[in-house]
This record gives sequence, structure tokens and C-alpha cells, in this order.
Amino acid sequence: MAAGNHSTVTEFILAGLTDKPELHLVLFLFFLGTYVVTVVGNLGMITLIVLSSHLHVPMYYFLSNLSFVDLCQSTVITPKMLVNFLTEENTISYPECMTQLYHFIVFAIAECHMLSVMAYDCYVSICNPLLYNVTMSYQVCSWLVVEVCMMGLTVATAHTGCMLRVILCKATIINHYFCDFLPLLELSCSNTYINEVVLLCFSVFNILAPTLTIIGSYVSIIASILRIYSTEGRSKAFSTCSSHISAVTLFYGSLTFMYLRPSYISCMDQSKVSSLFYTIIVPMLNPLIYSLRNKDVKVAFNKIIEKRPFCIS
Repeated sequence: MAAGNHSTVTEFILAGLTDKPELHLVLFLFFLGTYVVTVVGNLGMITLIVLSSHLHVPMYYFLSNLSFVDLCQSTVITPKMLVNFLTEENTISYPECMTQLYHFIVFAIAECHMLSVMAYDCYVSICNPLLYNVTMSYQVCSWLVVEVCMMGLTVATAHTGCMLRVILCKATIINHYFCDFLPLLELSCSNTYINEVVLLCFSVFNILAPTLTIIGSYVSIIASILRIYSTEGRSKAFSTCSSHISAVTLFYGSLTFMYLRPSYISCMDQSKVSSLFYTIIVPMLNPLIYSLRNKDVKVAFNKIIEKRPFCIS
């Protein structure tokens, strides 16, 4: 069905992060640098895991998938935002807006569940180490990743399908730097009750369910660590999950503030800042967190550098 059948608006203007033109160049350079670090960091992490045989274990298999999700998430948002900093009118067509919304939801939901899967992997490795190879077999890991992808696709299809039925005609300006669900609903001239119910249900499930999984996993992990008598053993066990804890705190903190806050404290300027964390900042920080705080990654990187096949004669 054509976009015009769903909405009287065929093109939107993205308000962006600021209405001060003098800041656009500074913001462009900052987010260009952020995107370059994101691409290099996540592609580097994926390449390192693929090339290093001793990283071919479930933990790094999930980490490579997380890096792929982060790379895609940032690519859905950042290039369009960079272009908008350099143009006078930050326009986006209706089909482009719906496409951006769909892919944003896919990768945001995938990251939610991938982080919970990684928490479960930490739980099994620390609390049931003797059964680790059986519990986290190649088949189990593959199915977990497939389920994460299917969850993202299902939620994105439901949200985007509900959005396509909404008539957007109040204005053409989206008060955000990308096509997000809540700013689009503000432009609706039709009843959005179904959209809000679907958003609330999926938000509760896709934020609270993984959060409870992560909390449950770490309660068991902490209990197991406390039963370890040696300081060295405790330190080693904690270092296994410390990077994941940092990534979870950053991602879920910003996501919860955006989608589960009460409506009476809604503020789009605060929402933009919150959105920046889980769409741009977190995808950049994740590979840095996992590389700087992980000895296995450092060792693998040093081995790759030592084995470089080129030299200058």
C-alpha cells in the first residue's frame, strides 16, 4: 500500500539536536569521529574474533554478534544525522522514515536480548563450569542468536505495522534527530491507543524481561564468587563479567529512561540526550570496554600484530 494512503504527510523535517546553526559544524565533527571509532572498533572486534582461534568460544561468538548489532544500529542513525548537519533543511521522506524506524527497532531489540544472552553465558561459565561445553554448545548458541534476531524482526514488524495505520498530519517537523516511535506519535491526527498499548507491552517485555534475566544471572554469579576463597579466583571470576556489566548499565539505563518513564516528566530534549547514549555512544563504547578490560582480547590483538604478513623492505 502506498505511503500516501497512510498519511497526508509525504516528507518530514528532522528538528535535530539543536536549532543553533553555529553548533552544527562542531557537532558534525564530533559525531563523525564517533562514527569512525564505532565502525573501526566493531569491525575490528569482529575481525579479531574471526581470526583468533582461541576466541572461538561462546562468549566471543556472542560478542561478535553484539558488535555487528552495534555497527548496524549506529549506521541506521548516524550517517543521516551527519548529512543533516551540513544541509539547511533536514528532510526525510515518509518511506525513508518508516525504513529507519523499522531497522532502528530491529537492532535496539536485538541488543536488549543479546545482552541478556551474554549474561546467561556468564552465569553458566561461572556457576556451572563443568557443564559449560554441553549447556553452551554450538547448536545452543546458534539458536540463541537466531531467537534474538527473530525477536527484533517480530517487534519491529509489529511497531512499524501499527505506525503505518496512523495518520500523520499535525505537522511535518519531527522533534528528534531520527524517526523514533514516540516523536512520530506526536504528529498523529488519528487514535493512537493501539500504538501506545503495543509500545507499552513490548517495552515492558523487551526491557524488563532481559533485565530480570540479567539480574537473576548476576545474583547467582555474585553468590558463586563469594564462595570462592582465593582473592585471585574472585578477581578472575569478576573480570569475566565486568565488561558486560558496564555495557548493560549504559544501554539499559538510557533505554529505560526513554521508554519507561512516566508521561508527566516527558521532555523531548532529555529524550534526545538519552537516545544518543543507546543509538550512538553505546555502540562506540562497547568494543572499547570489551577490548580494554579483557585480557584475552588484548592477547589476541598482540598475536595478530606480531603475525602481520607485511613488512617494509
